[in-house]
Amino acid sequence: MSTKNVLSRRGFLQFASTTAVGLAVVVPALHAAAPPAPATLPNLELGNATAKALGYVEDASKVDKAKYPTHTAEQICANCALMQGDAKNVRNPCTLFPGRSVASKGWCASFAKKAPASA
Repeated sequence: MSTKNVLSRRGFLQFASTTAVGLAVVVPALHAAAPPAPATLPNLELGNATAKALGYVEDASKVDKAKYPTHTAEQICANCALMQGDAKNVRNPCTLFPGRSVASKGWCASFAKKAPASA
């Protein structure tokens, strides 16, 4: 029997450990690169402590103007750099609220305007 195509025990262990390390690096990166589909995420609860602290509302037209006087009509989640996914969706993931979806027409005090799309 020829041993040219047979992997040695040392070669197998090197291959297996290299593969394991590679997968440990690549798989989480792939998972983080694509935000979860909004349909699979539960809605952010208005009673959520972080949502309350940031004044999150599902409808930006209902922002407390006395508490947040700098809010403008253009400031909605769909225009925020922290929101992930397609702004045309009714709900999307937000980096502030992992595992939850926010309303695209919503708003919170952490609003950060998206950079204009480059051509």
